[in-house]
Amino acid sequence: MPVLSPCAIVTGTSSGIGQAIASKLLSEGWHVHGLDISPSKLASPLFSAWEIDLTDSKQLASTLDQIVSKHLPQVLVHAAGVLRVGSLGSLDMQAGHLMWQLHVDVATQLANRVLPIMQQAGKGRLVLVGSRVSAGIAGRSQYAATKAALLSLARSWAAECIAQGVTVNVVSPAATDTPMLKDPARVTTTPRLPPIGRLIQPDEVAALVEYLTRPEAAAITGQDIAICGGASVQR
Repeated sequence: MPVLSPCAIVTGTSSGIGQAIASKLLSEGWHVHGLDISPSKLASPLFSAWEIDLTDSKQLASTLDQIVSKHLPQVLVHAAGVLRVGSLGSLDMQAGHLMWQLHVDVATQLANRVLPIMQQAGKGRLVLVGSRVSAGIAGRSQYAATKAALLSLARSWAAECIAQGVTVNVVSPAATDTPMLKDPARVTTTPRLPPIGRLIQPDEVAALVEYLTRPEAAAITGQDIAICGGASVQR
């Protein structure tokens, strides 16, 4: 059998944090497979774009099968996300289901397929993009719940993978300057500026994610790492 070349799989690469992460990994020489429902603006001989609905489990399974038949995934980043807001009395069950599907179910399907491959290879990195609101915030309860679920998944998977040299972490940004902030579905809420006085930049999140893929980060696993511009500082 041919020796499979290493690759990174990144979701949500059409814009925002996912695009910044894919761009950063490309600059470090990774072959990146980008999975998104929208077309990507990235252009590189090392970038393979897959336009798929991540919440379609059959389509996602087929795509992953095609990728792992040609490349050995050593980095997996789930950055795709959607934000729907709502207060008690006006919570939208469909919106909640969509967020759970995209954030939690897709993360689970990705990990279930890819982490065993990493375990067998004896190395690998999974990074889930969470959120600072996972602790709970008024008006975003359904979104916060899905992001909180990622923390439990990451800690559980980290415990299963640690002996095989595979790490699993969550990176949780505060309000980040992405198209999600301009989504018409959230016009009733405004982002809270971190104490730093500005929005977090996608490139800043990407730099942290890229560090977690390095050999120097091999001892970091099962962690929720905030990039919050001071929002976590006790006062």
